[in-house]
Formats: sequence, C-alpha cells, structure tokens
Amino acid sequence: MGRRIIFTGGKGGVGKTTVTANVGRALARTGKRTVLIDGDVGLNNLDVVLNAEDKILYDVGDVARGRATIKQSLVDLDENLSLLPSVTACSAFVTREIFSEICKQLSKDFDYVLIDSPAGVEESFLRAVGAAEESVIVATPHLASVRDGYKTGRILSSMGFSTQGLIINRIRGDFVLDSAMLDAGDISGAVKLPLYGVVPEDDYLNVKNLCDFSDKKSASAYSFTLIADYINGTDKKLYDYLSPYRGLSGLFRRRIK
Repeated sequence: MGRRIIFTGGKGGVGKTTVTANVGRALARTGKRTVLIDGDVGLNNLDVVLNAEDKILYDVGDVARGRATIKQSLVDLDENLSLLPSVTACSAFVTREIFSEICKQLSKDFDYVLIDSPAGVEESFLRAVGAAEESVIVATPHLASVRDGYKTGRILSSMGFSTQGLIINRIRGDFVLDSAMLDAGDISGAVKLPLYGVVPEDDYLNVKNLCDFSDKKSASAYSFTLIADYINGTDKKLYDYLSPYRGLSGLFRRRIK
C-alpha cells in the first residue's frame, strides 16, 4: 500500500498547491509511482498549476456518482506521475467516506498519494484529511502562517496523525541574515514539527508554479529534490538557503537585493 499524505497548513496563500505539485514531480523523478489529488473539490487549482486543464475527461465527482472509474479519471502527466482532478462542484456527492475510499484505492496502485488540502479547517478540510495517514504542514516565514501552521498541526494530532512534517516555502536567506525574516529552525520549533525541507524564494517558480528540474542552477528544483529524498527516507539533507548570502560576495549580493 502506498503512503497517503495531505499537504495542508490552515492559512491560504502559503503555496500548498505549488508545493504539492513540485514534491509530486520530484518523487516521480525518483521512480516512485505518484498520484496527486485535489482535495478542494470544485475550487480546484492543482490541474491549473500542472497545466492539465485540457487533458481532463472525468474527475473525482464523476467517480463519486458512478459515471466513471478511477482509472478513467486519471490524467497521466509524466512518467510515474498522474493526477486525479476535482473540477466539478459536487461536494454533496463527494462525501468524506467516498473521498477516503477513492484515496485508499489509489494507494493500491501508487507509491504515493499526495492530497492538496483546501485552506481553513472547515468541512472540506476534514474531508481531505480524513483520506490521509500522514500530513505535511506548508508554511511561509510569516507570523500568521506560522501560528496557523501550529494550530493545524495540533488539530491533526488530535485526529490521530502521528507522522507529521513541515515544509517552509518562500524563505529568503538574505532577509534571515539581516534579521528581517524568521529562521527555518525557529519556525520548526514554533510549529513543533520536524523540518522536511525549505523552498527558497524563486521568481520563476512564483510565475510558472512548476520548477525546472532540467536547470542544474535552479535552487527551487534542488530544494524539491532534497524534500523528495527526505520523504523517501534516502537522505535527510536540507537545502542551505543561507549559503548564497555568506561571505563578502554574499554580503554584496544582499546589499544589491
């Protein structure tokens, strides 16, 4: 059985969908069969981020109503990577029980089932997390996001989630060294979760949503590769977001920025 992991964080706008998509792509590159499913039924964004809008024939709503099978609804994106979209606004049909059963069925054929959680902690959130066994909190280095990440982690703990981790998105090493932004270690301590990885601020990623794994100089692509290794258990290395800003050249770079 594959691992079912929910990517959440409570607060909207922290990059959960972008992180889910790129972690999934990175896991698929390691040879792991990975499927992404949008837990925000009807208010979907995962298919948009993955540029898969024109490839969708059926979605999770069609599966829930018996109009299509799970296999018919899957969109093949790349080698080892698939998407189960949630386009139709049919929350009444996609109950917690049905959504959970769909994810369990997917875990029989995939090594990883990654669920992109909706923002907040309302009914749609409960439906999404009810289908997972592990959770990853996505937070940015801002007090509101850190606080919401901590609260979401406590809620998940009360629901029985024993395997939880933290990914910090959009961190800037120059701001951290200038004491203008929270440090990753401090954030991990505040949220009280182990750090799975950090993703540096990347203008290309902010515009394109998908990092370029073919670009050997891409810091965001490297950071997602390390996160995939961490989740796989093959390596525990974290991206060093401070290294580009250390030393004299780093100081000059900080002042230029």
